Amino acid sequence: MSDRILVALDLATAEDAVRLARQLAPHVGGFKVGLGLLYGPGPATVAAVAEVGKPVFADAKLHDIPSQVERAARRLAALGARWITAHAAGGVAMLEAATAGATAAATGSGILAVTVLTSLGPADVERIAPGSTAGKLTSRMTRAAAEASCEGVICSARELGVVAQVAPGLVKVTPGIRPAGSDPGDQERTMSPTEAVQRGADYLVIGRPITRADDPVAAAAAISEAVES
Repeated sequence: MSDRILVALDLATAEDAVRLARQLAPHVGGFKVGLGLLYGPGPATVAAVAEVGKPVFADAKLHDIPSQVERAARRLAALGARWITAHAAGGVAMLEAATAGATAAATGSGILAVTVLTSLGPADVERIAPGSTAGKLTSRMTRAAAEASCEGVICSARELGVVAQVAPGLVKVTPGIRPAGSDPGDQERTMSPTEAVQRGADYLVIGRPITRADDPVAAAAAISEAVES
């Protein structure tokens, strides 16, 4: 088993998510409950998956005025989320509010600040921030996350070195992980599990290569073995 692997349970129903989580639990470190489940079956899905006995991160990508973000983070933490995501682009005050909400729940929850989405390529970043790069944006957002006392950041494996340089104490969680030969799907900045770990990733978010495999359990076991070998 690799504690580094967090499986993205991007499935249609809470029942499907819990069923798969139970099957995969012996091979992975935890699970992600994303927007599809949070806005579909609802936030209670976090509690249902947490009952499997592994850490869960609620990928809510909070981005609103500080007071609203604080309330949302407090609620998700109370439901059992070990981590909650909030967009670093919301600013330091918003991230501080998210941290305050997670802390107020007294459940040991922390905030992971989302930097630059792994679905964005260089041209996309240029449109959003002319003259900048994913690395530069990640650097700025990581500084904001550290200032706001976030527990960690969500970043592409390609920017792990940037995060380590700017704020080495932050937990680094990397989506966009694709084993060799896997379909990248809508991800632009990808990397293999082994290489991401070698570059310093603390946790790997892996969804479709596991959840859409013919045998998800076998896929999770194989990736786990490769990561820990």
